Amino acid sequence: MSAGLFGLLDDVAAIAKMAAASIDDVGAAAGKATAKAAGVVVDDTAVTPQYVHGVAAERELPIVKQIAIGSIRNKLLIILPVALLLSEFLPDLLPIILMVGGTFLAYEGAHKLWHLFSGHDDHDTPVAEIGPEAEREMISGAIRTDLILSAEIMVIALASVEDESFWARLAILVVVAIAITIVVYGVVALIVKMDDTGLLLSQRPSAFAQKVGRGLVAAMPRLLAVISVVGTVAMLWVGGHILLVNVHEVGWWDAPYTWVHGIEEDIEHAVEGFLGSALAWLANTAISAVIGLVVGTVVVAVVRILPFKGDKGPVERYDEGEPAAH
Repeated sequence: MSAGLFGLLDDVAAIAKMAAASIDDVGAAAGKATAKAAGVVVDDTAVTPQYVHGVAAERELPIVKQIAIGSIRNKLLIILPVALLLSEFLPDLLPIILMVGGTFLAYEGAHKLWHLFSGHDDHDTPVAEIGPEAEREMISGAIRTDLILSAEIMVIALASVEDESFWARLAILVVVAIAITIVVYGVVALIVKMDDTGLLLSQRPSAFAQKVGRGLVAAMPRLLAVISVVGTVAMLWVGGHILLVNVHEVGWWDAPYTWVHGIEEDIEHAVEGFLGSALAWLANTAISAVIGLVVGTVVVAVVRILPFKGDKGPVERYDEGEPAAH
């Protein structure tokens, strides 16, 4: 009896260890998948604060919350089922979908640079006061934009775990969807309340608190500018890298991938250790960004000669009193 009980306990312990190992594997794979999508995550984080710029302070966090809820619905109820079905029954389509997303990212990055260097102002007057109906329209527009960015994140994540079983992929993508949504909109919430926090601190009697508060208020425009630059570079890098890798994966054109891979190997052989790996990665990143810039510039040129307005870019700003149009 006791032997049977101990045997049962051993079996339970073994199952528990297997379950713990599986959870660890899912966590590790989710971390890897999230890292692969980091560039798009930065872009998503950079885009969202524009929707609450100029909105009354008491409405900022509720708007961010509603967009975050819409984002998690996009990922779990729309993108996840479609992506898993495609990976299960039409896996050859995934690299093509990735290349479409990579081209879009390259276009978005190149479009931002075009506005920067052409002197065209991409930012219309922000909303100062909007009614409930206009607010709902603005949130809907933000969620539609999130759908595009979230689709890119989820497909990139899926491509990094395509060798896993169906249920492992499902678990990993659920973790990725929830984790990325929390991170992105948590950071967005901190960003949009940074100036309000600074203003409150600047009104405290403590000289130190006032100094910190004024620093936060002064740093807000610079932070948004840095996020915008990082987001643009990330779009070009990730878009170009997606195109570089997946053109090779589908067998359309091997030469660029082989050339870049050769450069990486040469650097790693010339410089040993971590420094060599870091330099090789930087070389790959720089070349990918150039590829993204070239492809994106071509698409910008094509869009601008087409018979519809292409000067607003993939994420249009909204005029005073008008919801964002997408």
